[in-house]
Amino acid sequence: MRNERHDEPLSDVELELFFQYLHRYAIHDLDQWLHLRVGNADHPVYVTLSGTPAPAADPSAYLRP
Repeated sequence: MRNERHDEPLSDVELELFFQYLHRYAIHDLDQWLHLRVGNADHPVYVTLSGTPAPAADPSAYLRP
C-alpha cells in the first residue's frame, strides 16, 4: 500500500491509527526484530523494531503512546 500524501503530516486520527497498528504488529507479527529505512531517499530515517531495548538504553526512556 502506497500513500501519495507524503507532503503533509499525519492527522490526529491517522497518528492514532498508526499507533494502534504498530501495537498490533508488535503483539502478533514481530518475531525478533525488523529493520526499516523510510522517509525521503535523500534523508532516510532508520527504524528498528525489537523485543529488547537498544544496548545501554534505559527502558524508561522509551515512550508508550
